[in-house]
Amino acid sequence: MEIINTIGRRKTSIARVYVKPGNGLIIVNERELNDYFPSEILRTTVKQALTIVKADGQYDVTVNVEGGGNKGQAEAIRLGIARALVTINTEHRPPLKKEGLLTRDSRMVERKKPGRAKARKKFQFSKR
Repeated sequence: MEIINTIGRRKTSIARVYVKPGNGLIIVNERELNDYFPSEILRTTVKQALTIVKADGQYDVTVNVEGGGNKGQAEAIRLGIARALVTINTEHRPPLKKEGLLTRDSRMVERKKPGRAKARKKFQFSKR
């Protein structure tokens, strides 16, 4: 099997994911997963697709991710890994789809409008 290449996106983060057979090593931006994501919650988010299909130690994952913050990057990587697993074996699709890992979360930050404090918040009204 050759290297599987997929893309995952979330908020403003874009993750290019490369999956190949191996022993479970995950490298993000040329750093190990534990170094890149110090939070256990974010590491669990990244590994969630592999855990669901019980492929924890079977594949090496290399990721180039840019944009956004920690959570957006972790969820973009998760989507990329899930898509790669479906490409490798179509039997992985139903459990991943059931958990909602194959759906791109399209929610973005609403832009700030002129004449407003933030996107929707207004400045304090003064009658006099």
